[in-house]
Amino acid sequence: MSLTSPRRPPQGPSLAARLGQSRVALRIEDEMRVTAADLVDSVAEARLKVATVRYKVQDEVRSTTQKLRSRVSEARAKLVDEARFIRSWIDNPSRTGSVTPSSPALSRRMASFVDPALPGPVIEIGPGTGPVTEALIARGISEDRLILVEYSPEFCELLRRRFPRATVVEGDAYALSTTLSGHLNEKAIAVVSSLPLFNQPPAMRSALARDAFTLLTEGAPFIQFTYSVISPVPRKGSGLKSFVSDWVLRNIPPARVWVYRQTV
Repeated sequence: MSLTSPRRPPQGPSLAARLGQSRVALRIEDEMRVTAADLVDSVAEARLKVATVRYKVQDEVRSTTQKLRSRVSEARAKLVDEARFIRSWIDNPSRTGSVTPSSPALSRRMASFVDPALPGPVIEIGPGTGPVTEALIARGISEDRLILVEYSPEFCELLRRRFPRATVVEGDAYALSTTLSGHLNEKAIAVVSSLPLFNQPPAMRSALARDAFTLLTEGAPFIQFTYSVISPVPRKGSGLKSFVSDWVLRNIPPARVWVYRQTV
């Protein structure tokens, strides 16, 4: 009989050890779960930032493209208008005093002397392609208050397309009362003229101003631009008081605006 004791089978970790390992495993699992969740959130946030940047870039590209298209369209329209003026000037230099339309700066200066708060129509003579018309509308004169007197049939057709609510009258501004017969139902608050007055003799210019004032309310202005240093409407014996603006240098060539009113 052997005196040695039998070997006991190897025992596994104690219950305490096994419980400790379980807690560690659970803690590691929890930390991995939190880390994975944080990683998912970080990826989602990064994707959101990328999408935001992409949309912003796309919007900026669209906006820039639209601006470029608008500028190209404006430049094309300006070139077309200038071509019309040149052709009109070649056909009849005495009727078209400039080879280019009035600049936006000159147009705004002319429109600035019209008070949009006063009721009544505004007469524009010699509007051409409509740069001063646009400035009057921007000034606050509603389009349906505008009466545009233009001699050129081509310009009249263009004005009717561009300003469909305005009254476009094809006729001679130097016979203004006759031309507007049946088109003017009340006195106007201003006459705005882009006519090349210096192409006409002094007596004809004076007659135009006298005729225009018969269509205006008391104190209303007759507004005229000129490239000259002297008054386009002869002042001697006219009974008119006048104001002249400073030179509008952002126009080719530079111009000034004369504003005439009847003395009471």
